Amino acid sequence: MAEFLVPELDPAGLDRVRRLLADLRTVPELTERYAGAGAVRGLADLAGVPVMTKDDLQVALRHLRPRAADGATWVFQSGGSTGAPQLGYAPTGLYMREVHDHWRPLDRDDVFVNGWSAGKMWGAHFLVNAYLDHVGCTAMNLGALAATEYDPWLDFFAAQRVTGIGGTPSVLALLFRHASDAGVKLPDLRTVLWLGEAWDPRLDDDLRAVAPDARRWGMFGSTETWVVATNTPDCAADTWHPLPSQLVCVDDDEFLDFTALNPTGLNPVLRYRTGDAGRFVGCSCGRPGRAVRVLGRRDGLVKFRGHLVNVADLVDDVCARPGVARAQLVVTEYADRGGLLEVLVQPRRDAAPDLADRVRSHLLGSGFGPSIVFQRNPDALSVTVVDRLVANERTGKVANLIRRAR
Repeated sequence: MAEFLVPELDPAGLDRVRRLLADLRTVPELTERYAGAGAVRGLADLAGVPVMTKDDLQVALRHLRPRAADGATWVFQSGGSTGAPQLGYAPTGLYMREVHDHWRPLDRDDVFVNGWSAGKMWGAHFLVNAYLDHVGCTAMNLGALAATEYDPWLDFFAAQRVTGIGGTPSVLALLFRHASDAGVKLPDLRTVLWLGEAWDPRLDDDLRAVAPDARRWGMFGSTETWVVATNTPDCAADTWHPLPSQLVCVDDDEFLDFTALNPTGLNPVLRYRTGDAGRFVGCSCGRPGRAVRVLGRRDGLVKFRGHLVNVADLVDDVCARPGVARAQLVVTEYADRGGLLEVLVQPRRDAAPDLADRVRSHLLGSGFGPSIVFQRNPDALSVTVVDRLVANERTGKVANLIRRAR
């Protein structure tokens, strides 16, 4: 049974849900689907509304062509690396006033480096700038850095007494690993903002070495939902507090879906399923009420040599091995000899020299399904220790799965 984070909807929230439902019923491809939902008088009725998928939302956006009431309408893109591009719309300001009202990692005296990539329609760089407008601090729009630029820019950060920096954890992990290895210190840094993917635990050790006073502050959402929730240094990295305008639901299968109650929202987000699983929990920060623990994605089933592989489960299994910091799967399909599954492993500092052999032995002998495939076809599995995982050149984000054909 669907369980919502709040016990009931206020009149404004109900009105927003009814308007969203009415809009979706005008979309020819979706009319029949939503016609059976009936009137929504509360959460019990909303639980009967069909869950919206990414494809449903894109169909709706093509028909509705959303426009902001005031200012510009901004169009951003997600996906495009492991799936088809998805679009999201937002008004001027990108809904950041509400985020700033409820989440204050920075203040006017901060000197902040925006390290999200600014190119190819990805919204994170611009979203953070919209947030900084409300903060009123000094901002440097640096964008993502190449490895050859780390040393001069780290010197610049120290000289400018940078107090905050933000980016995807994949990008930040590379920067701070380099800084730690080089013995660089950023004594003024106290705030690290992150958005776009799960927190990278490698950052904890490197931040302690480079900037002992720095603490992580996270935002959770997508281009379609925009920012749904935030967390603080006192929260677990996988636990989030939704904004008042976001209605979060957990279904029986633990999939999360989101409904945007902001009356100025442009995307018709109604029980929108991103593919993330989660559950409602109490938070270690002590804030009253329930929070959302995000358990990761559950839409990552791929067929490998005739066997379904759960990508998230396999990556989690590898990451639980001693000495493994992060892992990524690369599936290459060869026309003449079938598929090869390569497991890329980023090591922790204390990793054993034979880490690749240890991970491979574990996979061949473990109880998860594909081990049967590998036992019969040992050449179909490869484990490689790497300094970097394969990242999206546009965003710097690291997907769990990369697919290739040869």
